[in-house]
Amino acid sequence: MDEMTVLAAALVLICIYLGFSRRRMKKEIYGFTSRLERCLDAIALGKEMEETLEEGDTLWGKVYERLKRLDQIWHKKNAENLKEKKKIKELISDISHQTKTPIANIKLYVELLQEEGNQQEAARFLKKISAQTEKLDFLLKSMVKMSRLETGVIEIHCKRQPLLKTLGRAVSSIVPKAEQKQIRLSMDCDSRITVLHDSKWTEEALFNILDNAVKYTGRGGSIQISVTVQEIFTKISIKDTGKGIVLERQAEIFTRFYREPEVSDQEGIGVGLFLARNIMTLQNGYIEVRSEPGAGADFRLYLPNR
Repeated sequence: MDEMTVLAAALVLICIYLGFSRRRMKKEIYGFTSRLERCLDAIALGKEMEETLEEGDTLWGKVYERLKRLDQIWHKKNAENLKEKKKIKELISDISHQTKTPIANIKLYVELLQEEGNQQEAARFLKKISAQTEKLDFLLKSMVKMSRLETGVIEIHCKRQPLLKTLGRAVSSIVPKAEQKQIRLSMDCDSRITVLHDSKWTEEALFNILDNAVKYTGRGGSIQISVTVQEIFTKISIKDTGKGIVLERQAEIFTRFYREPEVSDQEGIGVGLFLARNIMTLQNGYIEVRSEPGAGADFRLYLPNR
């Protein structure tokens, strides 16, 4: 066989090999693009990506790993968005539900006022309108505080500072209400105790607990406030001689707009304890309650020492 024949045969074999290689490469490219399209479609539709058996060191294996990470990030973001939408929906629903009563009452009293000729009755209706307006104003302010805390618009800024000053301001704010019911207030807090906390928001949480204690403690009762430095936390105990809380409701009292059935005639909308718990959580602290029906309640607020 001469050289020309060998060369011709080699060229034919090369052409055949290139043809097969080209066909195989074309098939692989089509398969790659097809799998890529299916994965991208699954990510876009929020569905699970198809599993692959290929190792990570192949081209598709490397691309698949990147797509898998992208898919996980997408699912996480989507879940967060749904959670946020649910929060907003619940908040709007709560606002709508809670504002209906005072608005309806204001409208009713205005109508009665317009029809009333008696000055004494007119003054009574004006007083009721004023009370409902104040309730509505308090509700909306509480809503703003809740939404800002939950969405992170307002940030907690903790710094080490004396706890007595923060506690003192909260107690001072509640004194007028306590005096009206002749409730005795006592406070035991060492002036040397310093804790990492946001003074403004901690005062808000303490006031809400104290306001709750005054509200549900009978005339002539007492409220004891004490501070104890423990190994990990500093405990603020607010103990009253009120009606107490049954065990099965002690978790519910910290939910938004919860009010116990027996005290529906008392003023309030049920956001104080909810706000207090959120404020403590944002400071890496927590609240617990110890109570028995008829034996008062002991709300314990814990702030971390470090």
